[in-house]
Amino acid sequence: MSRNLRQDALTIIKESIRHVLPDNAVKQKLAELNLSRVVLVSIGKAAWRMAKAAKEVLKEKIEKGIVITKYGHSEGDIEGLEIYEAGHPVPDENTIRATERALEIVKDLSGEDTVLLLISGGGSSLFEKPKGSVTLSQLQSITDQLLKSGANIEEINAVRKHLSEVKGGRFAQKIFPARVVCLILSDVLSNRLDVIASGPAHPDSSSSEDALNVIKKYGVRVDENVLKELKDETPKSLSNVESHIVADLKIACEKAVEVAERLGYRAEILTTSLDCEAREAGFFVGSIAKELALHDRPLKKPCALVLGGETVVRVKGTGKGGRNQELALAAAMKIENLDDVVVCSVGTDGTDGPTDAAGGIVDGKTVQRIRDAGFDPEEFLENNDSYRALKFSNDLLITGPTGTNVNDLILILAR
Repeated sequence: MSRNLRQDALTIIKESIRHVLPDNAVKQKLAELNLSRVVLVSIGKAAWRMAKAAKEVLKEKIEKGIVITKYGHSEGDIEGLEIYEAGHPVPDENTIRATERALEIVKDLSGEDTVLLLISGGGSSLFEKPKGSVTLSQLQSITDQLLKSGANIEEINAVRKHLSEVKGGRFAQKIFPARVVCLILSDVLSNRLDVIASGPAHPDSSSSEDALNVIKKYGVRVDENVLKELKDETPKSLSNVESHIVADLKIACEKAVEVAERLGYRAEILTTSLDCEAREAGFFVGSIAKELALHDRPLKKPCALVLGGETVVRVKGTGKGGRNQELALAAAMKIENLDDVVVCSVGTDGTDGPTDAAGGIVDGKTVQRIRDAGFDPEEFLENNDSYRALKFSNDLLITGPTGTNVNDLILILAR
């Protein structure tokens, strides 16, 4: 039974992700827009597929363009477009080089030109040029400290926007009077346009004071020149931009329910805005799974409960993992020795943290499999070493890059 549950979970996840792939979403929106004389800039982990779809629709209307995506996420050449791969979740030299090239491509455009800006998750790291006297190494250090502190994405982006030449609306400001049309694959729970990829073409709702407060809150070590740059305010209004969200987490969760029901499960969405610590989310999800297995509530079995969101990992140990793997490992501890229940947590982009796994899929035997391999699952969790734990239990979920990114999908199946 457990094996069948796992197969059903994988089917539900696969179908949900397929329905938020950017290809059809981009093509559908472009068919509604009347664009000509287009310069294309595509940034993020889904940048290649979004650009490929745009090229297939617009063809020769795209005069030139650039794609900036994460290492391993390009699928080959696209005629007429320059393709760069760069660092994520921390920007690197290739990030700067690619962004500088993008700024060259959009330089000196007129009001008759349109920049088609395709944005997906990861854009904050992949599209970056440090502002003023800020160096790449300083930016890398600040980003790394914030990621490890447990700061949420809005806090991290408030800082990054104020240290950037292209974030927080500054990219659109630079290319005025050219028109900017943004098609967005949202990886932000609230779909806030100033937060997705740090809002390169949207007025910034965060202030310098907000950014400075984040630095203070998490005790981030910064140099005096960084503090000076943080005090320079970002644009609060832009007149040359229109934006369209073409896919988001809500669509993925709704599709998960639809597929689960087709497979014979009663299904409900619990939330599309889970945003706490990964291990705490895992304990919570595991507790719900336990309630289903033992007491047949809050839904009668067979049932599927769907959650979406973006948790954070507070790094205390030296292990390897990602937020979905940590969530899955924590959930496994709650459902130890229970039959006919599975918990799956997956990053819809196919990569969870600095690993080759998309997440984890665990059942009532996961913890025992880790112990049978000679290890303590609690020690793995304390050391933020969920990747190794789930590798020993054979519970890693590896999909490879999916070409999309709309946050994380969590699924509980029970029968």
